[in-house]
Amino acid sequence: MKGVLLVNLGSPDSPTPKDVKPYLDEFLMDERVIDAPKWLRNILVRGIILQTRPKRSAKAYQKIWWEEGSPLIVISNRFLEKVREQTRLPVALGMRYGSGSIEEGLNELNEKGVDEVLLVPLYPHYAMSSYETVVVKALEVQAAKFPHMHVTTMPAFYSNKDYIRVLAGAIAEGLKGFDYDHVLFSYHGIPERHIRKSDPTRFHCKIDGQCCQTNSVAHYTCYRHQCYDTTELVKQALDLPEDKVSSSFQSRLAGDPWLKPYTDYEFERLAKEGKARLAVITPAFVSDCLETLEEIAMEGEEEFLEAGGKEYRHIPCLNDRGEWVALMGKWIGEWASTGALPA
Repeated sequence: MKGVLLVNLGSPDSPTPKDVKPYLDEFLMDERVIDAPKWLRNILVRGIILQTRPKRSAKAYQKIWWEEGSPLIVISNRFLEKVREQTRLPVALGMRYGSGSIEEGLNELNEKGVDEVLLVPLYPHYAMSSYETVVVKALEVQAAKFPHMHVTTMPAFYSNKDYIRVLAGAIAEGLKGFDYDHVLFSYHGIPERHIRKSDPTRFHCKIDGQCCQTNSVAHYTCYRHQCYDTTELVKQALDLPEDKVSSSFQSRLAGDPWLKPYTDYEFERLAKEGKARLAVITPAFVSDCLETLEEIAMEGEEEFLEAGGKEYRHIPCLNDRGEWVALMGKWIGEWASTGALPA
């Protein structure tokens, strides 16, 4: 029997240091997030970061927390319920970190008699610290707990024509009535070394401004290429002026080079160049979360206005939009009937 497991990032159980700390511990101790030897991760995470970060992160979560709970969890559950209406297959939800784990999701499907699972990482792009870690964790749990199950993984869908159509439609709606000077596509940041580690050729990805435009098998796992490709495809779909669109990367850590340009630097640069009205989109996520709601929607606006900007608009993620739900239902239906996956 076939079934579907949707997997998103996860969230602390509450916006308090007590609940944020174990969540951050699980997240930051993931070797695909901080890709250092375990002994060094222990020192960095448990000896340094977790001594101060939980309090700061809890304050950030408190700013965006909804009455129903964590926005990401609430949105993910809304999406789950709507997707269930699109298919007769059992559909479950799992989180990579925190409560409502991948194991719980697989167990829910197992109890319904599912032995063939479509794993859907809710990330449009391939990256070690998002898409890849979901797949690896799910396969580890499946092998250890549910060996009778067969898992098929949905590929990264960042350039799928139907996905681009849905994403472009949501962005067009968000831009309505806003006489923008610039549209910034802000993607989640990752260390540059993650790009090189994900390169199966071990030589293509040089992050030199040219490699992303040169065709290569490396693009199947190159987060940087995929982000720029998404921007270009949406720009074409909406006929956005070349000089009014750019991409950047947010949420970096000190000490290592991360993908550039940095979003906070772009806020300042664009404002100082006279881009008075800025629209910002966060296409690395399909669900609004701490990073989009606090870092971009709140802090980003403050940074842009302080630098001299006049108007700022954050365009929400796809969340549980009807077109996005219908597309996921279509993909599930195609897999269930023919085994086809989005390309």
